[in-house]
Amino acid sequence: MISRQIKKVLATVEYKGWHLERLKEIFAPAELIQISPDDDLGIERELRNVDVCVLKSDLDARFVAANQLKWIHCDHSGVNKSARPEVIARKDLIVTSSAGRAAPALAAHTFFFVLALTYDVPALVEAKKKHEWRKIAGFSDRRGPYGKTLGVIGLGYTGKEVIALGRAFGMRVLGYGRGSEQAKIAGLDQYFDGGAGETIDTLLKESDFVVLSVRLTNETYRLIGSRELALMKPSAYLINMARGNVIDEAALVQALHDGTIAGAGLDVFEQEPLPPNAPIWDAPNTVITHHQTAEMPDLVARSLDIIAENARRYRAGEKLLNQIKAQDVYTH
Repeated sequence: MISRQIKKVLATVEYKGWHLERLKEIFAPAELIQISPDDDLGIERELRNVDVCVLKSDLDARFVAANQLKWIHCDHSGVNKSARPEVIARKDLIVTSSAGRAAPALAAHTFFFVLALTYDVPALVEAKKKHEWRKIAGFSDRRGPYGKTLGVIGLGYTGKEVIALGRAFGMRVLGYGRGSEQAKIAGLDQYFDGGAGETIDTLLKESDFVVLSVRLTNETYRLIGSRELALMKPSAYLINMARGNVIDEAALVQALHDGTIAGAGLDVFEQEPLPPNAPIWDAPNTVITHHQTAEMPDLVARSLDIIAENARRYRAGEKLLNQIKAQDVYTH
């Protein structure tokens, strides 16, 4: 391994107080320049001299063109907007993210959907408005999560937390991922390895709840369409905590209206903000949240832990956490 130095850092994250002080400590003795993400002139000026950037959002063409840049950290989870072909093509540039910082919160959000759909919360809210007692059709036939099958597609940070909660609820847990190492994840009853040519079909057929927690890449774009929805049980629910474009939204709307599946819990959509006239608003048995979750107690502190470990790895010449790879490319 070849050690690497950090000389100057540009930060567009809007950290303050001890968060900012810790960021400076992480990169010391390198100089750290904090600039507003809206200060285009300031960013353009500093990009000529920095070798590392910590960005509030995704990178753009200015950062790709800065040939002296060696590492860019995007301080959020999904990096599909940064995983462009021109970024992947720069073999001398490392791009990382803060994936995992909110995983426990996202898993809790997932089970908000599981429970809301299980107990038909939309119907209960309507019954409360009407002051109606025990008039929800079929409610006495509903059964809780215990003993049901949870299928998790995408076994990264959030997927692992969802698996743990599934086990805590007494569920049978199926997982789909890539690589033999993921088969060892605690809590899995059965694992399907996409890297070995296995598909999501059996998971879709057997699951009562299908949870999407995959990265959005060219490979996972519209992973769930009409064919996949038709494989699911009519009593099953689809939960999307990944990105909107992992699902063919028009196909999902049709499946919900046709009763192909029982319902859906959705936090992400093909277009965001979700337009008022989007058909998914009126889909039956659908719980919608606004790509927004009840966060961790200190999300920035968790980001800083990831940045600190990556700074150590960078200097030591080691592979960084959450590093964009060629298979992460997204061009849609």
